[in-house]
Amino acid sequence: MTPEEENHDQPAAPAYASPLLARDGAINGDGIDAGVALHYGRPLPEQRSLEAGTALADLSHRGVVTVTGPDRLNWLNTLSSQQTQGLEPGQSTEALFLSLQGRIDYDCRVVDDGGTTWLLVEAFEAAPLAEWLDKMRFMLRVEVADVSADWAVVGSTAEVDDFADRLVWKDPWPGVTEGGFAYSGEDHPGRMRPWYEYLVPAAGLEAALEGRELAGSMAVEALRIAAWRPRFGVDTDEKTIPHELDLLRTAVHLEKGCYKGQETVARVHNLGHPPRRIVFLDLDGSHHTLPAPGAEVFFEDPKRGERVVGRVTSAVLHHEAGPIALAVIKRNVDPEATLKVVSGETEYAAAQQLIVATDAGQVVGRQTGFLRGPR
Repeated sequence: MTPEEENHDQPAAPAYASPLLARDGAINGDGIDAGVALHYGRPLPEQRSLEAGTALADLSHRGVVTVTGPDRLNWLNTLSSQQTQGLEPGQSTEALFLSLQGRIDYDCRVVDDGGTTWLLVEAFEAAPLAEWLDKMRFMLRVEVADVSADWAVVGSTAEVDDFADRLVWKDPWPGVTEGGFAYSGEDHPGRMRPWYEYLVPAAGLEAALEGRELAGSMAVEALRIAAWRPRFGVDTDEKTIPHELDLLRTAVHLEKGCYKGQETVARVHNLGHPPRRIVFLDLDGSHHTLPAPGAEVFFEDPKRGERVVGRVTSAVLHHEAGPIALAVIKRNVDPEATLKVVSGETEYAAAQQLIVATDAGQVVGRQTGFLRGPR
């Protein structure tokens, strides 16, 4: 079985229950966020507090993989889509491990402390990622370990003063990192959402968050979706390539040396177009419900009639915007068209906001326009 097949089957991670589920009002999450609180009884106020930087989010169900040894950064550089060679202690980045076809096998939030490189991943990624990396070591001086049981992740939209001595990953989104390229415009809502993920020893999680206001995973998802930030295992499938999610801006270095999947990345970016694009949807809120993940997205084609053009990947009730969603649809769908989402017996009108340009790719010879590289 290939890493891609292992990944997107999403094998169940060992059962986990955060000690913070004992907090008053805590409702356990489900699916990819099982094991931590969906909310603590106040879902919309929790969003406001998280957005304001006064609440913290328990992400202790996430996976953590470490790579140690003097060759670690050069080695990761040969395997991943990102330039990790020369990564400074405390510097954050994002890296993808791709299949030969350029499809995303693993998506890692990366930070190095000067002796260890930390890969923060979804829970279902950790064990297969560590196993795959271990097989790729050959004779290099590196050691790989899945330390998910020993470390917990805590999320925040602000720097936490008394966490100053803790290792933190700062999300580069939606900046265009060195060697990256943006498929969306200047006015990006992600600029309103700084995001930090702190590493805390699992045994000290309760003590670290004692007396603090908490926000559940619903609040984290609401801010993420509003920021157009794709999430691996949620907004991806077995066919996803980075271009479709605008991940070239933070997770791909287009000028680095050879790595698995690079040929597809370069070919689509320079000469072709991604077949699909992620899109933000403002949903009709009159139903007081949300479409389920996988709900079909329809487009009324003037020539071909109504047809399915994609599926909803994430949906949430936002404290200001109301019901919002991310969907992955065919690239050439009219970006001005109002779409329709059908979930069970319910239909939702959905207004698009363009994330990935319909002409994404084919940048060779292009001097100006919507697409751009880093400043």
